[in-house]
Amino acid sequence: MPLALLALAVAAFGIGTTEFVMMGLLPAVAEDLGTSVPTAGHLVSAYAIGVVIGAPLLTAAGVRVPRRRMLIWLMALFAVGNLASALAPGYGTLLAGRVLAGLPHGAFFGVGAVVAAQLVAPERRARAVATMFLGLTVANIFGVPAGTALGHQLGWRATFLVVTAIGLLAMAALWALVPRLPLERGNGLGSELRALANRQVVLGLLTAVFGFAGVFAVYSYLAKTVTEVTGLADSSVTWVLALFGIGMTFGAFVAGPLTDRALRPTLYGSLAALSVVLVLFHYTAHHTWAALVTVTVIGAVGFMTTTPLQMLVMNSAHAAPTLASASNHSAFNLANAAGAWLGGAAISAGWGWTSPTLVGAGLALVGLVIALVAGALDRGGRPRVSRIVGRSPIRRKAAAHASR
Repeated sequence: MPLALLALAVAAFGIGTTEFVMMGLLPAVAEDLGTSVPTAGHLVSAYAIGVVIGAPLLTAAGVRVPRRRMLIWLMALFAVGNLASALAPGYGTLLAGRVLAGLPHGAFFGVGAVVAAQLVAPERRARAVATMFLGLTVANIFGVPAGTALGHQLGWRATFLVVTAIGLLAMAALWALVPRLPLERGNGLGSELRALANRQVVLGLLTAVFGFAGVFAVYSYLAKTVTEVTGLADSSVTWVLALFGIGMTFGAFVAGPLTDRALRPTLYGSLAALSVVLVLFHYTAHHTWAALVTVTVIGAVGFMTTTPLQMLVMNSAHAAPTLASASNHSAFNLANAAGAWLGGAAISAGWGWTSPTLVGAGLALVGLVIALVAGALDRGGRPRVSRIVGRSPIRRKAAAHASR
């Protein structure tokens, strides 16, 4: 794998850390700024709003910017947003800083996925995209627990200063390791918008919204589930979340080669497995070891959906995949919000702390149905991978050399 994928993974690690670490810092932030924890919880939503808004807008604005330069600019905005969060004098400015930090999230992963696919041979593109996503999953194992611990020891502002430094490191790595990649001719905003309207792209985005909402319906209330139902101590929550992150990392690791071999079957299988394991968690949550194993499996099968969904929208968008790729991350964050809301509604209705597992299973099942319908409508049967972004730059150089 090219070293450039390491630079993308470092950036993904920083993004994943800042996205999820706020959940562990909410009590400290609320106390420092003199607000309640539920009000401080809006800082999590503010980041998601930034992702949903920024993914299409920033990608559209930079559609003619060389991709290496675009990645560096996006990480610069990410660093500025986290620095603004660290220096925020009050709740309102911190809210604005979180929105600013979230703006480049979807655009970065959208452009980064296209770049990763360009760096390798067509039969290894899903593995390259999955390698970038590994940075996001590793953040849940190391970055989020370390950032939470640092925030409690030195104050929550120290955590965002460190994340800012990670952003600057990622900028340097992108500048040093990512090659200058030529833009495909004729790929303007019009082409990207037409690709986004493709039926298969729309169905892929809907699959992401419903399928991944199943994960977040459970993940959003995982801490309360394992303390109130499983009976674990509050101090164990960090390790439970780390187990979920380990599952995510395993899922991302195996999803790459599976997606390269059989994209739609990988997507169908992961969504079906997700719906089944979420139902199982409704029962295993009452038993410590069974609950811990199930949490790990949820992370694995849940994150196994991300690579095939990413490749699906990129393949369906053909020669103009950047905006569709970025919009996929808006879909993931809509899934975050929708899953958390529906899971919370089930709890508020008095159905118990395990009720989000059944809600999540239902959402994953809806995502599977949409994916199956999309597959039936895709008369080609298999995505034409070679049309995503043309041949990789390395292969183009070899071909040009051979023609001389």
